[in-house]
Amino acid sequence: MWISPWTLVFSAWLVAATATLGALFLGEVMGMLPCVLCWYQRIFMFPLVFVLAGGLFPFEAKVVRYALPLAVAGLFVASFHLLLVAGVIPEGMTPCTQGVPCSKVQVQWFGFLTIPLLSMLAFLAVNGLLICAHVKSSK
Repeated sequence: MWISPWTLVFSAWLVAATATLGALFLGEVMGMLPCVLCWYQRIFMFPLVFVLAGGLFPFEAKVVRYALPLAVAGLFVASFHLLLVAGVIPEGMTPCTQGVPCSKVQVQWFGFLTIPLLSMLAFLAVNGLLICAHVKSSK
């Protein structure tokens, strides 16, 4: 089955938009304050919604060049945050000196789904879809 690069970029946009709306819902509607690492992840995720949408109509394959650095940086921050919550990285290595502690688990669905895990999965999906779109469009 052949999936077009447009479909892959659109799917990446859907993931980014869903993650952005989820973060806004948790923060603005549920009243959960984000930690410093969550803010950094938002800094990398929120622009992806606009960058990817800008490359869809009309489709421009070069949108991957602009979106992938944001997605890769976000994946690194999300992975760091997840390792911190898991206890692999000590609390002293975090930028969280004020406000909500970065190692605090505010939400846990189904016994294992946390906000840092959802963020990392979203960034993994966006990265994978953008890499696939780049490979498909360069053929």
